[in-house]
Amino acid sequence: MDDIDRKITGLLAADARRALADIGAAVGLSASAVNDRIRRLQAQGAIRAFTVDADPAALGLPVLAFVWVSLRDGADESAFRSFAAAHPAVMECHHVTGPWSYLVKLRLPALAAVETVLAEIKAQGFLGRSETILALSSPVEGAHVPKGAA
Repeated sequence: MDDIDRKITGLLAADARRALADIGAAVGLSASAVNDRIRRLQAQGAIRAFTVDADPAALGLPVLAFVWVSLRDGADESAFRSFAAAHPAVMECHHVTGPWSYLVKLRLPALAAVETVLAEIKAQGFLGRSETILALSSPVEGAHVPKGAA
């Protein structure tokens, strides 16, 4: 990935519907050359998806919770990862260093739903212990590309 690819990726991250000619003008390439680069970046996996940045509250998911999860001894870690990937409330799941096994980001319709998700994790036999942190607000959220990448 070169500097032009990084610029294209940054421009698409800001507006995935931006015209190829507009991107080309910004990076000094023709629209067809930009299209070729985008296709190559997709094939390489550098661009994973074109997405919509929807307002969670407008979708009925105003509660943002982060859950530190420590798996219980003997828990099937692969099964936990599959559970997290399939769960509709799980926005992100990160395997982390330190005293916790995972950091899980949840988007939920109500505060009571946090307890429901934790009960589901317990019922599957994954949970050793957890700590939940609720976000009061999110001044910065949803960046798809690190700020320094563009």
